[in-house]
Amino acid sequence: MARKRYPGIAAFEPELIRGALIGAVLKLDPRSLVRNPVMFLVEIGGIITTLITFAGLASPAAGDVFFSGMVSLWLWLTVLFANVAESLSEGRGKARAASLRESRAAVPAHRLREEAFGAQADEVASSDLRQGDLVLVREGEIVPGDGEVVKGAALVNEAAITGESAPVVREAGGDRSAVTGGTTVIANEIIVRITAEPGQTFLDRMIAMVEGAERRKTPNEIALDILLLSLTAVFLLAVGNIYPASAYSAAASGTGAPVGPVVLVALFVCLAPTTIAALLPAIGIAGMDRLFQRNVVALSGRAIEAAGDVNVLLLDKTGTITLGNRQAAEFVPVEGQSRADLMEAALLSSAADETPEGRSIVALIREKAGADVTCPPGAKFIPFSAVTRVSGAECHGTTYLKGAADAVVKAVREHGGTPPPDLAAKVTGIASAGGTPLVVARGPTILGVIYLKDILKTGIRERFSDLRRIGIRTVMITGDNPLTAAAIAAEAGVDDYLAEAKPDDKLRLIRGYQNEGYMVAMTGDGTNDAPALAQADVAVAMNSGTQPAREAANIIDLDSDPTKLLDIVEVGKEILMTRGALTTFSIANDVAKYFAIIPAALAGVYPRLAVLNIMGLATPGSAILSAVIFNALVIPLLIPLALAGVRFRPMPASQLFVYNLIIFGLGGVVVPFIGIKVIDLVISGILPAGG
Repeated sequence: MARKRYPGIAAFEPELIRGALIGAVLKLDPRSLVRNPVMFLVEIGGIITTLITFAGLASPAAGDVFFSGMVSLWLWLTVLFANVAESLSEGRGKARAASLRESRAAVPAHRLREEAFGAQADEVASSDLRQGDLVLVREGEIVPGDGEVVKGAALVNEAAITGESAPVVREAGGDRSAVTGGTTVIANEIIVRITAEPGQTFLDRMIAMVEGAERRKTPNEIALDILLLSLTAVFLLAVGNIYPASAYSAAASGTGAPVGPVVLVALFVCLAPTTIAALLPAIGIAGMDRLFQRNVVALSGRAIEAAGDVNVLLLDKTGTITLGNRQAAEFVPVEGQSRADLMEAALLSSAADETPEGRSIVALIREKAGADVTCPPGAKFIPFSAVTRVSGAECHGTTYLKGAADAVVKAVREHGGTPPPDLAAKVTGIASAGGTPLVVARGPTILGVIYLKDILKTGIRERFSDLRRIGIRTVMITGDNPLTAAAIAAEAGVDDYLAEAKPDDKLRLIRGYQNEGYMVAMTGDGTNDAPALAQADVAVAMNSGTQPAREAANIIDLDSDPTKLLDIVEVGKEILMTRGALTTFSIANDVAKYFAIIPAALAGVYPRLAVLNIMGLATPGSAILSAVIFNALVIPLLIPLALAGVRFRPMPASQLFVYNLIIFGLGGVVVPFIGIKVIDLVISGILPAGG
């Protein structure tokens, strides 16, 4: 069935641009802008130069007014461009949140007085429900709030939340018991225990996160903010000392004049790390939006950043590394028995077995027989039991069984039979090859073994190889025996595995890696996964899982696809790479601005600095203005990169460092030289000679 996705929300749709422009103007409020100290100081500089411009309107020095007015204009545009970047990324989140709000409307709920389908029910509004209330949800009704199914099973349409049009089963007593408010029951009826208070539901948290309302700065962002603030403080002190130094030099030499306030403001703005300061807020918000495009909701910004630093991945075998359904691959008769008898017994014991494994056995028999095969009438199916660990059928007084080796051997001995001497070797051989052996018996006679094979997901080995190249260790977790686990781990290409894993084993494994200094990520969907999810640095819960698993996680996969963990790590890496790349570019492009603005600002007092004008800029005024204009224009030019992110490339850290230095470091040096020179050529004929 085709997947229904959320409507595409492009970064530059006209409606979003209009909203971003309005938001950018509103963010000029100093109380809002003070959260970004660098841009706050640029705004103060804009205020100073604007006041100087208005004061100079009464003066006959029209050239000075034109120059200060142009500097003021481009300083205000610098702040506006920075605000537009943040507003655009926030706007996409708000647009997505608006579509989610449609699922949050109040609906009637049938609140039960006891946990029974025939119990008396009171009709109340969903907003009146409280944690612990029991509600009955019938076919065609909307689930009134987040909860867990405590009785019954139903088909639920979760398209309003996940974008997935195919209905899913939600039932009591398993790992698929959680339901989300706003979804619709389309078949059968269920009793749900409400697990969240109004305003605290999963949907409320999703809306808050995609809007950015609850997004807090991550440790990496805080550290980068401290670096930017430190650089800004250094440049502020340096520029502040230029005026007295230039005044002293001018007085001592009798030539030139002290550097004016407009030039000092322009010098500070060009030297401060304005580019990365302008784009930094947008990078994190856009990263969360990219996750949402993959139907993944991060419940904290810290979780996304941690995903970028992950160096150990714990992955379940079933559904993540393998397709999840073992398939019959071969029939292996024991010595003295024929393959035809084994296939006949396998058919009789599997004909009524509706599990994927049972259906695959019947399909393989039909393929090998070359014709349609059927079970004779009168056969009585023996369902699988957790106690006996076998299933089968009774036909014409004969019992046919298939199941775990030790369970079938026990049943055969109870019927007076003896296991053949080569059975153990055949069972061990299949397990060693990564398969699951199912022993088949007819009455007291064991006929052979069915080889069930776990099918690896396409491309999974290559993805693990990519992760290994960037230093991420992959660990497969499975309940299989060590022989089977080792074979599948080798075939999949994971670095390590944990066999016969229990909840305590997972928790100990995570703590062990963390004690060694690793950042650990894992997926889970069951109640027994909750302790390990709570311990992991990045915990991805399946939306189809239990409420305890979802509450313990910091990232929710709406598609319930465990392989999304690999995508989450890639997005986390992209955010870190984008920050690093734009920081490198921002610092590197200051080099060109040094050669443009420093000789222009100081050559009048220190004539020897004119030798630094290697770009041959026309006049001091055009040089300063060119640097200011380039400093402003580079921000909107980099907005698409900040929103889309630097594409993840699986490569070692040293190679990635060199790549960033060449592309963004060298590029950050070269591009401004070209840009400033081109701008100077354009404006040199406009700016009055005295500027």
